[in-house]
Amino acid sequence: MAAQTHKNNKPGKSGGKEAQPLILPKTPAEEQRLKLERLMRNPDKVAPIPERPKEWAPRAPPEFVRDVMGSSAGAGSGEFHVYRHLRRREYQRQDFLDKMAEKQGKDVDYLEKLEQNQLEAEERTAKRRKKREKMKMKKLLAKKAKTEGKEKKDGDNDSDSSGEEERKEESGKEEEKEDDAETPSFIMGRK
Repeated sequence: MAAQTHKNNKPGKSGGKEAQPLILPKTPAEEQRLKLERLMRNPDKVAPIPERPKEWAPRAPPEFVRDVMGSSAGAGSGEFHVYRHLRRREYQRQDFLDKMAEKQGKDVDYLEKLEQNQLEAEERTAKRRKKREKMKMKKLLAKKAKTEGKEKKDGDNDSDSSGEEERKEESGKEEEKEDDAETPSFIMGRK
């Protein structure tokens, strides 16, 4: 009967679990890998996801104080410690309120800065769009002028004078638009 082993005895380990060799991780990556392997051994098991810790908030000041401290000569030796504790808690509460106000101020500043950056980006985009449109119009006018030049050379010289006047008026208007356009600047580092 010595060959039989009980469930609690270590030598046989006839329980359901297999013996796993002890592996000590040497790097954080190896530690993470071991954790993932342990989780993937049983994929049906729910993985423990810790909740985010709640932010500490001081206890609200009491609405009605029953035992108000006085400056009477009969105060006991324990009253000083009670007073010190109340004072410390009040200072903690005030510090917390100051930090919260500072955090809210920073959040407001951040949102204002985001909005300002977005407006500046939209202005730059509009300016560049306008510049691209001007360049496109300039190319189109140059192409038109080139084709008209070819037509004049190829076509009859006895064309309608009214057609020429209309072309001159159109080209005059387009040239006025070109005059308004700024010359493109290619300065490095310009914002």
